[in-house]
Amino acid sequence: MQKSPLHIQVSVRDQELKLRRGRKIIRRYPVSTSRFGLGAEEGSNKTPLGQFRVSDKIGGAVPAGTIFVSRVPLKPDDPLPPTQDLVLSRILWLDGLEAHNANTRDRFIYIHGTKHENKIGQPDSHGCIRMRNPDVIALFDLVHVDTPVTIRE
Repeated sequence: MQKSPLHIQVSVRDQELKLRRGRKIIRRYPVSTSRFGLGAEEGSNKTPLGQFRVSDKIGGAVPAGTIFVSRVPLKPDDPLPPTQDLVLSRILWLDGLEAHNANTRDRFIYIHGTKHENKIGQPDSHGCIRMRNPDVIALFDLVHVDTPVTIRE
């Protein structure tokens, strides 16, 4: 008997990500969505809603806590980027599947690790879904490219 595929569900209200196989919840993780609210407008820093898929998995071979700039891991002697919104550990790049969120990939909306782990559980990101670094590494290892993702209020 074939196992049903995995599905990522993000609840903005609960600031929680659930990894499901059919009706069964496999894992639950606290997350942080956008502090700027919900939406898909270019440059809005808002978290989009709807149906997505994981289009790319980036960082599988790098140590936990590695900082990415434009999806490229920094080397230990590279200067830090001039932002507080660092992307750490792993990147699951989201691709919007509906007309209203079709620009999600071009907006660089990811599920990723953060240095602001103390803010996980409350809206604090610039549009992405932030996770604790050990959590995003665990999720990264469980899912594949094309895993469906639903983000709902």
